Amino acid sequence: MKTAILFVTCFLYSLKTCNYGGQTAGVESDSASYPVTQASLSATEVERYIRAVEDFYDSALDHPSFNGSFLVAKNGQVIFERYRGFADLGKKDSLTARHAFHIASISKTFTAMAVLKLFEEGRIQLSDSLGKFFPDFPYEGVTVKMLLSHRSGLPNYAYYLEEHKWDKKIRVTNNDVLQTLYTYRPALDFTPGKRFAYCNTNYVLLALIIEKITGMSYAQYLQSIFFGPLGMQDTYVYTLADSARAMPSYEYNGRKWGFDFLDLVYGDKNIYSTARDLLKWDQALYSTTLFKQSTLDSAFTPYSFEKPGVKNYGLGWRMFCYPTGKKIVYHNGWWHGNNTVLTRLVQDSATIIVLGNKRNNRIYRVKPLFEVFSHYNGQEELEQ
Repeated sequence: MKTAILFVTCFLYSLKTCNYGGQTAGVESDSASYPVTQASLSATEVERYIRAVEDFYDSALDHPSFNGSFLVAKNGQVIFERYRGFADLGKKDSLTARHAFHIASISKTFTAMAVLKLFEEGRIQLSDSLGKFFPDFPYEGVTVKMLLSHRSGLPNYAYYLEEHKWDKKIRVTNNDVLQTLYTYRPALDFTPGKRFAYCNTNYVLLALIIEKITGMSYAQYLQSIFFGPLGMQDTYVYTLADSARAMPSYEYNGRKWGFDFLDLVYGDKNIYSTARDLLKWDQALYSTTLFKQSTLDSAFTPYSFEKPGVKNYGLGWRMFCYPTGKKIVYHNGWWHGNNTVLTRLVQDSATIIVLGNKRNNRIYRVKPLFEVFSHYNGQEELEQ
């Protein structure tokens, strides 16, 4: 059986994927050179990577608790992928590469890069205050960059809606989040710009800013600038019209997670995608086809230094910045029964993607895979 699996994986590996480059030289970033054109690997390298990644999968994920997809790539080429379990536990329909998962907070990477695209085009400034887009915004000193880097001090909408006893029979929209900031006026968690605090409200507002500037829905804009051009055919922003095709999620025990009153809010979550589509997204960010190099560098630069250590946050991306110069750029997600991982070992040109729709925190424990590609000295775990 493993011989057959190895053959299939090698065949998949031989397919060159997503080369958006066209140059052979690396380009300077804030800490190292990111590859622009991905080089092919030798048969020996392929076999070594496959064996190491398969060993990880067999020990960490090949377990009844894992229901999802797993993909690892090197130089843009798939070296290992698995689809285990069912899209719908009740129907017992086996998962395939085309099944799109709710990627939860990995959605923030698309929201952030969409804002940076508008910045590149001169349609927005990162220093713009929110009052420019939302008249009489009740919190002074909050800028677009603070939203992107989670330094705004704004309270999390999920928490303050609970505190104000929002009627859960009414489905919350992005506009509701904005309007309740005006009507409830929940207190800031801290002075804007003072420190980092991860907050979903930031990205709900960014999605509204995108819509205000472009005159398009958030879903339409992402389709036009990212999903369509990159051939991400199985990726979409959820709306009620997608209810029939959206894959459900489940608790640990297999109990189906019902529709939630917060399930229509987007920007912070609500993108559905596949492992293969996310690899296309990952690879697009190694070239200057979509973005200028200066824009990519700004996205992957750390902005919060209040706490010592290697953990930090850029503009829409979490990261580990090691003293050796090594950098891991990533974002994970969790919403209902969905657990997701998108990890980019940028200097090693390696990608780790895990998507699950049956709640399982083992999905986040991918750190041993880092050592397959290079040596990392940190002991930190990936943030959800």
